[in-house]
Amino acid sequence: MLGNVLVIHGPNLNLLGKREPEIYGKFTLEEINKEIRNFAKKEKINVKIFQANSEGEIIDIIQRESEKWADVLVINPAAYTHTSLAIREAISSVKIPTIEVHISNIYKREEFRHHSFISPVSEGGIYGFGKKSYILGLQAAIYILKKR
Repeated sequence: MLGNVLVIHGPNLNLLGKREPEIYGKFTLEEINKEIRNFAKKEKINVKIFQANSEGEIIDIIQRESEKWADVLVINPAAYTHTSLAIREAISSVKIPTIEVHISNIYKREEFRHHSFISPVSEGGIYGFGKKSYILGLQAAIYILKKR
């Protein structure tokens, strides 16, 4: 296997398919996770996928999995993108390469969404490609894994 990629979905992403389909689409989180697993299998990477609505739980996952398992983090921090210094510090502290992903284009939305606390501690970001943002994020993770 090429490496281990931790995927974290932030708050309210468990509501995909029901939540604002005009912004986020009609697909469910389960559909995204299935695509992630299929892509990972094809590309010979290991993935662990988590979804959490709690900021503290996301931080616990980042700390635990980066210490014992993860080589790269792909994270959609959702609303915590714009508010969470704590998640930013967790990512910065564990020092594993991080890819920030978003389903919608945060820069075409409300002004408050234009600032990310996560971007400065990430290798890069992908936004606006719907559920394919995750696959593009995994491709970026593979690029990082191959570079090391």
